[in-house]
Amino acid sequence: MALNTANAHHFSGHETFPLRQMWLKKVFDQSVAGYRVPKAAFSDESAIAAFGVGKNMVSSIRHWALACDVLRDSSDSRFFDLSPVAIEVLCDGGLDPYAESPTTAWHAHWWLAGKGNRATTWSWLFNHVTSPTFTRQELESPLENFARKHDPKRRLSASTLSRDLDTCLRSYAPRFAGGSPEDFAEPLLGELGLIQEIHKGQYAFRRGPKATLHNALFAYALLDYWERSEVSMSSMAFETIAYGEGSPGRVFKLDENSIAERLMGLNDLTSGFLAWTDTAGLRQVHKQAGDSNEMRLNMIRRAYD
Repeated sequence: MALNTANAHHFSGHETFPLRQMWLKKVFDQSVAGYRVPKAAFSDESAIAAFGVGKNMVSSIRHWALACDVLRDSSDSRFFDLSPVAIEVLCDGGLDPYAESPTTAWHAHWWLAGKGNRATTWSWLFNHVTSPTFTRQELESPLENFARKHDPKRRLSASTLSRDLDTCLRSYAPRFAGGSPEDFAEPLLGELGLIQEIHKGQYAFRRGPKATLHNALFAYALLDYWERSEVSMSSMAFETIAYGEGSPGRVFKLDENSIAERLMGLNDLTSGFLAWTDTAGLRQVHKQAGDSNEMRLNMIRRAYD
C-alpha cells in the first residue's frame, strides 16, 4: 500500500516553525459568521497584531491550520471553512478550546503523519524510516529519492528538504539551546513522546504503549485508515493494522501487545460497529456495513472524555 498521494507533495509552507499549542485556537478565533475564516486574516496589515507573531509565523500558522484540518478550502474564494471537528473541539466551551488535551495533539499527528496532509516528510518519516537511530543528514538522501520518484517533474533543492526534515524532527524533539524565545515554546507534537534525541543530532522512535493516546482516537484513526485503504472490505487483518503503510500501529509507533489490547475493546467502544476476533490464530477486526463518518465523529468526541 502506498502513501497517500492524492494531494500534491508538500515540503514547505511552515516557514521552518513547528506547530505551537495555541496556534490552532488563534486561527479559530479569527472566524466569522458561518464558521468561516477570511483569507485576508492572514494577509492584512492587522494580521501580525491579531496573531501576536511575526509575518513569517502568520504564514506558518495558516499552513498548520490547513495541514491539521482546522481549515479547509471553501466554495467562496475569499474564505476558508472550519472543519466540523475543529468547530466541536476549538469553539468556546468546546471539547478542547485551548488545545491542552493530548487528544488534540494526537489528532494533529494523525493528519500529518498518517494522512500526509500537506506534510509529506512527516508521512514519509513515520512510514518509511525503519533504522533504530537516524540523523537528519542520514535521512536527506532517502527523502530526496522518494520525492524524485513520486514527483519526477518537480525540482526540489537539497536545502528545502533539509529544512523540512529539521522542522519535522524539531516538532517532536524540540531543540532548546539558543535561538529566539519562540524556540523555547513547546511544540504541540512534542508532548507525544514519539521521537527522542538520544545524542546530539541523533534520533530514535519511541515504540511501545502510548498512555496519552485515547482508545477512541485509535479507533477513529483505524476507521479513517480503513476508508482510505480497504473501504470495500468487511474485515482487516491484525498485521495490516499493526504494520500497514499509513496504519495506526505504524503511525503511532505502537507495539503488538498494545495494539491487541486496544483492538479487544473495540466492540464495547463502538457498540459493535467494529469487533475483534481471534479464531484459529486468525486475528482480525470486522466492520459493519454502512457509512463510518458518524462513528468517526463520535470517536473524536469520546476521545475527549
